[in-house]
Amino acid sequence: MRPFSLCLLLLAALLAPLSAQAEKLPRLVLAGPAAAVSFPLIRMAESGALADIADEVDFVLWRDPDQLRVMALEGRADVLAMPTNVAANLYNRGAQLKLANVSTWGILWLVSRSAELKTLADLKGEEIAMPFRADMPDIVFGVVAERQGLDPRKDFRLRYVATPMDAMQLLIARRVDHALLAEPAVSMALRKTKSFPVGLIAPELHRSIDLQAEWGRVLQRSARMPQAGIAVVGARAQDAAFVARIHAAYDAALRECIADREACARSVAARVELLSAEAVMDALAVSPLEALPAAGARAELEFFYGVLAERNPALVGGRLPDDGFYAGAGR
Repeated sequence: MRPFSLCLLLLAALLAPLSAQAEKLPRLVLAGPAAAVSFPLIRMAESGALADIADEVDFVLWRDPDQLRVMALEGRADVLAMPTNVAANLYNRGAQLKLANVSTWGILWLVSRSAELKTLADLKGEEIAMPFRADMPDIVFGVVAERQGLDPRKDFRLRYVATPMDAMQLLIARRVDHALLAEPAVSMALRKTKSFPVGLIAPELHRSIDLQAEWGRVLQRSARMPQAGIAVVGARAQDAAFVARIHAAYDAALRECIADREACARSVAARVELLSAEAVMDALAVSPLEALPAAGARAELEFFYGVLAERNPALVGGRLPDDGFYAGAGR
């Protein structure tokens, strides 16, 4: 290597930290739902893990997928935890977005008063509280039902509600016998029905049907579903180093949450009033959580998207996302 070239490399290495510092953000907003996918984001906001790239790091809760879409399109957050189909849909409709990882591999359960339920066919004719109409829980339920010859609109009485927490409340109050819930709402429901004073009037509840296991059974796949992950949105989505840094911090935070569930649960409960620390600990213990970089999850995502698109192409924005969607894949 020529001396002049070597000098340039050394100069670039010396100036890199200064350049990164000059680009440090005044504020970085992380956002997610009251679900397991958000636990590492909360940990990242509290631990100072991103202090090198932002002076202030905040976590903001989104309540439903419509609010999530508005936040993504209007630039109200920089990093968003979201269902993977919403990420694909937003990207295919022109949003500046890069999927950083998939971290939640199936946390949907039918929670019921009955301990005898084994498959969705056992619920034929029953009323089920269903959150997020036409979004992830409803979509997965519909696919699994149809693949075993059931009509989700005719064979069940679906009672749509705004959020999993609303479905949980209906179940606890005896207004429905079954609800499709995501962790940690499942653990919240089971905890509440055994605690004073709610336990005096609430029914005994059961994790009756594992939707991931049903998915694997009817599609002849493993019970592993790329349900949710995190995406970088806005101008920063085009900064590969930034996206990689966010994924690395998320992966480290998730590992910390799994290693010390009690500390993670305290942090989450302090930030999200809807959740109790005990339920968060339970959810961490039972949820399949692994932060796999988006490019590494591509094969599983494309199968998942293919199944959804077969039912309704609009669910993923009309087509499979191209290389530009996947962090680490290039364009």
